[in-house]
Parts: sequence; structure tokens; C-alpha cells
Amino acid sequence: MTRPYFPVQEGAPPPLRVTVERNVRFEEVDPLNIVWHGRYPSFFEDARVAFGDRFGLGYLDFYGQGILTPIKKMHIDYLRPLRFPEPFTVEGILHWSPAARLNFELVIRNAAGEVTTTGYTVQMMLDLKQEIMLIPPPFVQEFLQRWQDGGIS
Repeated sequence: MTRPYFPVQEGAPPPLRVTVERNVRFEEVDPLNIVWHGRYPSFFEDARVAFGDRFGLGYLDFYGQGILTPIKKMHIDYLRPLRFPEPFTVEGILHWSPAARLNFELVIRNAAGEVTTTGYTVQMMLDLKQEIMLIPPPFVQEFLQRWQDGGIS
């Protein structure tokens, strides 16, 4: 990655991170024995779900508050292939945003620690009528305040 996907905002707390360990499954490779490019969004999803579990910002946490968080944008940069049955990690990095959105950077590394894939997703927040929220709901505002105050790391 030559430039960051999300620029650092002045006064923003450091990003929050989670790492998931996996192995490439046979069903995820193509006839060339490399992971098919269409599998990477699900690898990103593994990290976002683990992030939600760790920090209480999962899909069901949002849904329980009457909020939907669909993917608005996704970008993937493929740098090196992964092969069956190679172990790898997916790091999910949530970058600060005071808006009603979740900015995730994702980094996949092979067993040697080499970066194989990078990318990002942006999730927007909608109410149950599927109307776009312009400001985060109260439970997210509380989370952001704790993050900014250093109570979450």
C-alpha cells in the first residue's frame, strides 16, 4: 500500500485492531490452487465479525438498536496469492470517524508475515426504514466517546 486508505484525522484516537487466524480451505481455491479473488470479501467479513464480537459493534448489536450497517464501498488490492492449505491472518482495523459510518482497513498476511492483500470497506448506518443516518446513534456516540477518551484499545 503506497498511501493510507483513510487519512489520519487530527486529534483522532489510534485505530482499533483485531486479528483473525485462518487456513485456506480447498473450496476457496481455483484450478490454479490459488484463492479465487471472489473469496476475499468473506475473509474481510471474518475480521469485521471478530471486531464486532470484541468491541460490541457487531451486526446484531446494531440491529438490536434498530440500525442496519450495509457495505457502501469495498476496495481490494491483490498483492500475492494464497494457496491451499496455507495459514493466514486477517487484520481488521477500524479508523476513527465521527460520522455515521464504519471505516475498516483490512490486511491479509501469509504465514511468513508477508502482506498478500489489502483493502477497505465503508459501512453506512441506516434506520429500520432504510433511511440514511447522518449522525451516529446514541450507543455508537457513547462508544466513540470512550474510544476518544482512551477507554477502548
